[in-house]
Amino acid sequence: MSRLLVDADAIRALAGILTETGLTEIEIAEKDSRIRVVRAAAPAVAPVQTIPVQTIAAAGPATPVAAAPADFSRHPGAVNSPMVGIAYLAPDPSSPPFISIGQAVTAGQTLLLIEAMKTFNQIKSPKSGTVKQILIESGDPVEFGQPLVIVE
Repeated sequence: MSRLLVDADAIRALAGILTETGLTEIEIAEKDSRIRVVRAAAPAVAPVQTIPVQTIAAAGPATPVAAAPADFSRHPGAVNSPMVGIAYLAPDPSSPPFISIGQAVTAGQTLLLIEAMKTFNQIKSPKSGTVKQILIESGDPVEFGQPLVIVE
């Protein structure tokens, strides 16, 4: 019967990364061993954005506004994160972002970067289209499967 060897220092280091980045899960694999550290997510407090309301004289009956889908991960144009990491919209702080809302993109074009384990991974557009929404900000921690961009 084999005995499971646990590297307590590695687990502590991974737990520290979770705390520093605000992520809820991290996993490393090397040869035949794998360490996965998961912590319960703190209840998220959604930021409140105030939008000034303009008074407009009604010319007729109001038309209903379609509600935006609450779960963008199911949106047909959603580009979801393939990994856990930190997202960056530009190659470096002094460079312009890879994409902007309304910009036409081609299949395979770099949309953003995700830094995971000190490696920058290009996230490419799965199809040609127009960037309709950018759902993250540069420097945001992202989770696996989290919607990042909407391309239609």
